[in-house]
Amino acid sequence: MSPVSIYPSSIDEQRKLKCITVGAGISGILAGIRLPQYIPNIDLTIYDKNSDVTGTWYENRYPGVACDIPAHSYQLSFEPNPNWSHFYASGKELHDYWQGVANKYGVTKYTKLSHKVTGAEWNEDANKWFVTVENLLTKESFIDDCDILYVCVGTLNDWRWPDVKGLHDFKGELLHSAAWDESWDAKGKNVAVIGAGSSAIQIVPTLQKVVNRLDNYVRGKTWISPPFAAAEVEKHTSSEANFEFSEDELKRFREDPEFFLKYRKAIEDEIQGAHHTTFIGPDSDAAAALFLKNMEVKLANRPDIFKALIPSFPPGCRRLTPGPGYLNSLVQPNVNFITTGIDHITETGLVTVDGVHREVDALICATGFDTTYTGRFPIKGRNGKLLNDHWTPYPSSYLSITTDGFPNLFTSFGPNSALGSGSLSMMLEKVCEYVTKTVSKMAYENILTVEPKKEAVDNFVEYCRQYFKKTVFSKPCRSWYKGGKMEGDIISLWPGSSLHAIWAFSHPRWEDFNYTYVEGNPMAWFGDGWTETERRVDGDRSYYLNPDQLDTPPVAASTSKRA
Repeated sequence: MSPVSIYPSSIDEQRKLKCITVGAGISGILAGIRLPQYIPNIDLTIYDKNSDVTGTWYENRYPGVACDIPAHSYQLSFEPNPNWSHFYASGKELHDYWQGVANKYGVTKYTKLSHKVTGAEWNEDANKWFVTVENLLTKESFIDDCDILYVCVGTLNDWRWPDVKGLHDFKGELLHSAAWDESWDAKGKNVAVIGAGSSAIQIVPTLQKVVNRLDNYVRGKTWISPPFAAAEVEKHTSSEANFEFSEDELKRFREDPEFFLKYRKAIEDEIQGAHHTTFIGPDSDAAAALFLKNMEVKLANRPDIFKALIPSFPPGCRRLTPGPGYLNSLVQPNVNFITTGIDHITETGLVTVDGVHREVDALICATGFDTTYTGRFPIKGRNGKLLNDHWTPYPSSYLSITTDGFPNLFTSFGPNSALGSGSLSMMLEKVCEYVTKTVSKMAYENILTVEPKKEAVDNFVEYCRQYFKKTVFSKPCRSWYKGGKMEGDIISLWPGSSLHAIWAFSHPRWEDFNYTYVEGNPMAWFGDGWTETERRVDGDRSYYLNPDQLDTPPVAASTSKRA
């Protein structure tokens, strides 16, 4: 018997869908804006373990925390902020901005804070996700269900202590950059900072100004880049010491929208123009020469540090960061730059492999996160398969957003989604746009499940492997791009430029998915022969003549003259 039947709905009627979004950081906030905007009858809940929105910018409160790309390139395209006080905005400013966005666009009404998702399982019979949630205030757990599960927990979210013998024997103040104790006062203390990644290079110059002694333990080598969009920094801000905008400049940003847009576009144009340096060859070599000169000048008084920091791998193999003030702080008399490996930690300090024991009052670990994509809450797809198992050893996805065997599951900032260059916030906007288009398609076309074809997932994985062979990311260097390994597959980066990603997400290839339909009816999308407009008494049945609906082509210029 044919599964085709007349489905009792208008062809343009949206089926009500329920969506659970995990995480209220930038991606979760975007979901709270765009999903209700384009799917007005969606039932949306955003769960977040924290007591406030903004994710990264709520959690990270260490001294000196700031955006390490220009703030004007780290905001929503439709919500420009002319009030950033610094070129690299502080963590507090970033939190306030994103919290303001959430409030302005009504995201908070969908958000349940202090609610931690602890598991999710696909139910084949119900064609739904059953999500286990813990209320962190009451300690009670419950199960919620949804048609769509949108995971927005980010990549750098699951922090880890370093694996150093005796770490928790230390009797002084033990801190991690991702779980900072704001009550701790560093003034006049002797402090050790382990690491030279993006967090450490913000912590070190900030604490250097107030501590008695700072020991920076650096295991690997790293490039410290000049400021991004350097020409705009020089034109619009004060010295490199703080990259602060003057009141006159801020006033001009606020009062002259045309000038402000021109400034924003100049920043974006430069940020988006660095893709060519990610390929092995002359452009990468030129970038290395520029970075080398910048570091050499700033470390002129400490050639030993310069020699110890300069890597053998090209810039970009590990995540680039400008680190304002970091190199300057390393040459100060109260800073010790230590490259000798740590053997173990005692109750009072650190012992390096050469036997030297350095006592400190506080030990700060800026040692990163689990970047394997398998440390999150358990997600079980078809046949009870765990996503962690599915993503071991390679976190395979289709365009970083979906994967086979896990219907109606979407991720933002998932595998192969980060950028080696370009605008991250714009990319996250487009990921949300892609998810919104997909969910809208499900609502309008009475699609029960959507899932990428395994062939599409395999093809994307193979494309990534071939693409990255010609890039600097493939060179030997320990990087979260490779899941913390020295060599191997690039599991975190998008295989292309930011503009390439924006185009891909703006034009979904619906043929790369498998679909099932409500009641098994492949013509359910076609409805019952009516539209919603006809069913409403006040419906505009000639809407296609309205000026905003007309698609008027350009008039051809005459190419001939009458004789």
